[in-house]
Amino acid sequence: MMGKQNNQIQIVILDIDSMIPQDHLLRRIKNCVNFDFIYEKAAPYYSDVGRKSIDPVILIKMLLIGYLYGIKSERRLEEEVSLNLAYRWFCDMDLMQKVPDHSTFSQNRR
Repeated sequence: MMGKQNNQIQIVILDIDSMIPQDHLLRRIKNCVNFDFIYEKAAPYYSDVGRKSIDPVILIKMLLIGYLYGIKSERRLEEEVSLNLAYRWFCDMDLMQKVPDHSTFSQNRR
């Protein structure tokens, strides 16, 4: 009998941490580096009023991913972080969270 894929919507509870191998480069970095110092360093560049910004730690982690994996394009970096589970996990982003837009990096460079 021929099988046919069932496209019924499902609810899944997912532990992303358990899906990242123990010897993965990003796991080793995450275990060794505390990125909280970025908040203190970036504080002078943020206003106390207005809408909330994108977390600066996410931006730095995304740039680090781009450097480590040779992703030179900011558009490509946005796409890769959006699609790659290990990259999302490293940036502490869940599957429903929107990845920062590529133009954010250009604005921050200015």
